[in-house]
Amino acid sequence: MGLFDPDRSASRLPVSLISGFLGSGKTTLLNQLLRCPGMGDSAVIINEFGEVGIDHLLVQAIDGEVAVLASGCVCCTLRSDLEQTLRDLLARRDRGEVPAFARILVETTGLADPAPIVQLLLNNPLVSHFVRLDTVVTTVDAVNGSLQLDEHAEAVKQVALADRLLLTKCDLAAPGAVEELRRRLAALNPGAALRSVLNGQVAPEALFGAALFDPLRKSPDVRRWINEGAYASHRHDHTHHDHGTDIRAYCLVRDEPIDWDALHSWLGRLRQGIGPDLLRVKGILNLAGESAPVAIQGVHHVFHPPVVLEAWPDDDRRTRIVFITRGIEHTDLEASFRDHVDAARV
Repeated sequence: MGLFDPDRSASRLPVSLISGFLGSGKTTLLNQLLRCPGMGDSAVIINEFGEVGIDHLLVQAIDGEVAVLASGCVCCTLRSDLEQTLRDLLARRDRGEVPAFARILVETTGLADPAPIVQLLLNNPLVSHFVRLDTVVTTVDAVNGSLQLDEHAEAVKQVALADRLLLTKCDLAAPGAVEELRRRLAALNPGAALRSVLNGQVAPEALFGAALFDPLRKSPDVRRWINEGAYASHRHDHTHHDHGTDIRAYCLVRDEPIDWDALHSWLGRLRQGIGPDLLRVKGILNLAGESAPVAIQGVHHVFHPPVVLEAWPDDDRRTRIVFITRGIEHTDLEASFRDHVDAARV
């Protein structure tokens, strides 16, 4: 197993991002989460204390940047550098300056591209040794969501990178408009779980835990992480590719073991050639010569180092790689994979 790192997810703190366009309900959602009894052991990184309206919940301000809420949550403001903010927060915890926390939530600004934050968590040694990407949650406003997707590339990107999509303000939108928006979101990102919420009311367990590693089960949940069936049913329903946007979602599947060197070279070529259009990639690999599966994931040109899992979780030993791309047809991906990876199989 010398090629790959073992999966150390269990020892790393889960970090989840709460993303979503301006006015889509991120703040309301965060306020509700901070009041949940089971979320007291959370640390929250937000842009401004004032925006979230948590002042009345503060027990003590440790200094201008960090506060502890009545529930036990630790809150801190995001400096310009998330890496430094994360490292400072972990150092304060280790020194006992703030209560211990079991998870970190990061709220992005409404216009933020989540990709750089995901990249930081996937492959920045200064933080990725201590934390792991758990879930990207994106809120979408049922009233204004369609217009925002039409007019703002950031809104499309936030949806495309999500593991969980929360449709807010459904009570204020026409039922037909909600259904149309749901179809549109499913076309952009078929693998993401989509649910409607009212006033930010959602159970935390429904929101988080989208990563491959599930601490509750103590084993990787490959089937849920890849969610292959969502892409299979979507492939035959490419309804005008989401109203003219060029986002594509596809799951590439192979029954036979594949050659790691050929795959590694192919992925390197993809990252170099079309990195900006590789919005998200995640896969479970059956590699020739390896008895256990290897997991990969990346955003644009930045990938997490591949990790080998302890064992296959079930009898399904197929390679499955999900691609969410911009302007790249699945037929082109398939042809390229055949030429460079399948051709190398002995």
